[in-house]
Amino acid sequence: MTMQTQGLTAENMNSGQTSSSLESSNRVPFWANEASDAEQQYRAGTYSLLAALLRSAPEQALLDHVTDLAAINQTNDELSFAMSILGLAAKDMTPEKISDEYHALFIGLGRGELVPYGSWYLTGFLMERPLAVLREDLAQLGFERNSDTHEPEDHVAALCEVMAMLISEGQELARQVDFFETHMAPWFDRFFNDLSTAKAAVFYRAVGRFGTAFTELERDYLAMKV
Repeated sequence: MTMQTQGLTAENMNSGQTSSSLESSNRVPFWANEASDAEQQYRAGTYSLLAALLRSAPEQALLDHVTDLAAINQTNDELSFAMSILGLAAKDMTPEKISDEYHALFIGLGRGELVPYGSWYLTGFLMERPLAVLREDLAQLGFERNSDTHEPEDHVAALCEVMAMLISEGQELARQVDFFETHMAPWFDRFFNDLSTAKAAVFYRAVGRFGTAFTELERDYLAMKV
């Protein structure tokens, strides 16, 4: 597997696939009492969607797919509500508006409002020890960095992409748990909370709420499985 950045389409989101900088709608909620393959497809697809929205501003095809989430049947759980809110937010946006928002949040003039890297959230600096540990673990898992990729591997989207691939490839659950607990759980809650309250965000506030709800549910799911 190698790293390469590509766009995520609605079609491969439905199939639970992800496009990545790393190589090597009736959705079934993964917490439901359904077949294991449906659970894993849902988990991988959700990680893929988060990765696509956080890697770059979505193009129209993906935005149309996100808009469909507004029609999801709401239950009493936070995730289904957050998905519906995300779909409604997408209805009022254009790719151009979201692109401007993405730039203000993550790029800016020198730096955006948020810095979406694990090292930054864990140490206050980029390219620190958490990134070195991540690179060691990625190498053990068989991932290689694409020479065309310039971003550090601890970008929030890259980590979501890795989890999507681990799930889609049927990696043993212990590996998924270890990767999640080591590289994602220590800072994802803070990142998504910051995103859901960011001053420059409109659409991405809904992405932050969606990410928070999914991260919490994924933590509970993995805890029950080990």
